[in-house]
Amino acid sequence: MPALTIPMSHRSQVVTPFMAMEVMERAKALEASGRDVIYLCLGEPDFPTPEPIVEAVHAAVSRGETSYTHSLGRLDLREEIVAHYRQRYGVSISPEQVLVSSGTSPLMLLLFAALLENGDEIILPDPSYACYPNFITFFGGRPRYLETRPEDAFQPTPRAVREALTERTRGVLINSPSNPAGSVMPADWQREMAELSVPVIADEIYHGLTYEGEERSILEFTPDAFVLGGFSKTYAMTGWRLGYLISPSQVARTLQSLHQNFLISANNFVQVAGIAALRECGTHVARMRQEYDRRRRHLLSRLPELGLKVVRAPVAAFYVLADARHITDNSQALALQLLEETGVALTPGSDFGPAGEGFLRFSYANSIDNLDRAVEKLKGYFVDQGWL
Repeated sequence: MPALTIPMSHRSQVVTPFMAMEVMERAKALEASGRDVIYLCLGEPDFPTPEPIVEAVHAAVSRGETSYTHSLGRLDLREEIVAHYRQRYGVSISPEQVLVSSGTSPLMLLLFAALLENGDEIILPDPSYACYPNFITFFGGRPRYLETRPEDAFQPTPRAVREALTERTRGVLINSPSNPAGSVMPADWQREMAELSVPVIADEIYHGLTYEGEERSILEFTPDAFVLGGFSKTYAMTGWRLGYLISPSQVARTLQSLHQNFLISANNFVQVAGIAALRECGTHVARMRQEYDRRRRHLLSRLPELGLKVVRAPVAAFYVLADARHITDNSQALALQLLEETGVALTPGSDFGPAGEGFLRFSYANSIDNLDRAVEKLKGYFVDQGWL
């Protein structure tokens, strides 16, 4: 009997692979075959989840807190998020503006489903997080790439954004602190962004991981922005899948209806973990942040040994975007080559947009010992190839 031909939708075919995951999955296969692999490809903390969070979830499961919750999320968690924004940023939001879900990715799906008709545009920095354009194109939208400069720490300038606006623009996506550059957008730029004629969509998932300067929330400058936040990065909770979206009051109900239909609610006991994180884990975050900063400075001191240039040093998150354009104009091929030959897993800059081509992203969410081992492995290979 011949195999059944199953046609796939056009929208599913325009979604491109996520290269950070592709590299990681190939690295896992090499490791399973006995190879020594050093993972500098993913933005995943190498710290364990803080113990108060783990203990809170054990207690919640023991109490039987395993049922559905309100579709917006548990009220006590949303109230903690509201309190956090009031205390940290001095802004007032209501619990009804907060939508809690299983990470920020499903929330981006809902948000762009709500914002976009076919042909509508979202302006986004180039380079930026690899999955943004796929969320946009999946709903018929068009990513409007705005090329940024290393000299501006790969952050979009307000002037460039204003010049890129069209009648089809439905939002401007900013990411501060940023992936892949680890930069923070200046407060005066955010203030100007807040005055645009379209809403700002601010991905603030790396808030709490800034080492130089001050991170600011877009909500300090306008109440009419969308803010994506969560617990994965700051609290070492990637596998817990817990994030939230703060939206303007006028659209919160629409997003809630989408969430009710497509996702119902986030896991009850995982939401308890978020409460514990906000209430009890400030000192844990401070210790992790201090160690990330130490690794950041150490890696920056060693990258020149590889002949890799960093025009603006990162000040936040846990990434360094290093310029390898003197070696290659195909960063994907280079990253895979380095993985196969050295066992060092890096993310190609092309994954983050056309302007990232020729760069390599190093994640320092790994120990200094492993950072040093990676540099030594790469240095030996670079010498052999005549790149040094």
